[in-house]
Amino acid sequence: MSRNTKKLERNFQAKLVKEIKARFPGCFVLKNDSGYLQGVPDWIVLYNQHWATLECKRSKKAPHQPNQDIYVDRMNTMSFSRFIYPENKEEVLDELEQAFSI
Repeated sequence: MSRNTKKLERNFQAKLVKEIKARFPGCFVLKNDSGYLQGVPDWIVLYNQHWATLECKRSKKAPHQPNQDIYVDRMNTMSFSRFIYPENKEEVLDELEQAFSI
């Protein structure tokens, strides 16, 4: 991954975290360590009695790393988990809002 590509994803993640905190006041947004468990989604969001994981990508076409699809799919059966990128951000955050309101 090029330096510019990493910067794009890092900037997207920083803005996304701010937006999640604004949309879900009092939530915790925690960064996961891919070095500890390769493929685990980037972020876990804790809000009231709910939780979700989000795997950030710089774009819809960005490649998935080994195991990412497995973890996102499995965690989605447990609660809520999605790949999120600029092209689907609003849709995913709206779905997350629905999941957190249950």
